[in-house]
Amino acid sequence: MKSILNILFIFFVTQSLIAQLPGSGISLESNVLDGVYIQEHIPTKRVVSYIHLREADVMWSKRIWRVLDLKEKKNHKLYYPLEKQNDRISLFEVIRYGALDEGSITLYDLGGIELDDKFRFPVRPNNGNANDPEFKRKLETMFGQETQVDSIEIVNGVEGVAQDVNGENIKITVVEEYTSRDIVRYVLKEDWFFDKQRSMLDVRIIGISPVVYSRNPETTEIDGLKNLFWLYFPECRYVFQNFFVYNPDNDAQRMSFDDLFWKRDFSSYVQKESNVFDRAVSPNWDGLDALLQSEKVRNEIFTFEHDLWHF
Repeated sequence: MKSILNILFIFFVTQSLIAQLPGSGISLESNVLDGVYIQEHIPTKRVVSYIHLREADVMWSKRIWRVLDLKEKKNHKLYYPLEKQNDRISLFEVIRYGALDEGSITLYDLGGIELDDKFRFPVRPNNGNANDPEFKRKLETMFGQETQVDSIEIVNGVEGVAQDVNGENIKITVVEEYTSRDIVRYVLKEDWFFDKQRSMLDVRIIGISPVVYSRNPETTEIDGLKNLFWLYFPECRYVFQNFFVYNPDNDAQRMSFDDLFWKRDFSSYVQKESNVFDRAVSPNWDGLDALLQSEKVRNEIFTFEHDLWHF
């Protein structure tokens, strides 16, 4: 009798775990296992805490803004798959899941023209109710773009454009959601520092921001790039830790998105470093000069660590 109860307990725990954490290999629609075993290591993995750091231990630090271009082959693991799979989704879909479905990730608005990246404008419900329709609407607009379309009405079984008393088309506002295909890059905000207690140069990611193409609302032509919002990375780790990243060599040995960022398994270039003018590499440098300036910043950090042990 006791063994039967144990089996039933394990069964119900497993079923509840699968229902809460996507990426276990179980189809959410048919509840069928797509594989030979339940993938439960990553979906139930706990976050490895950062080592405690005191201000007195930091002898040197430098803030860096870094761009991860998703066109680069090494960054394809962040971009694909474009369509959801039972065991894998793209990083943007992970962010969407954490913000809209789970509600464990806070979005930080850019604050208008200033494009603020200091996490000063968190998007939270005014009344504290996470299910507030106005709050849900605000979150959805941050994952898409509001556009004006003609209102459709059906008169005598015939579908047509709705018009007002003056004969002008009635416009309604809809949100066109961004998908994984629309994300072109991610921007990382990180701090490099030298910890004298461990005698090593270390780095911690502070924030991450998805970037899409900006389109002219009238002509729909691409006129630049725009950041959607900022995320506080230490908060995101608790969601990133439970989703698989594709391993081209072995499907049974996959890591999580948090592992990917921890191991620096991505390709990037420096967009900006902390400076007295608060200016970025571009547009102050163009073309090859921008590339050389970005490489200069990266090389300065490498040289700093290298010279510590070569007197």
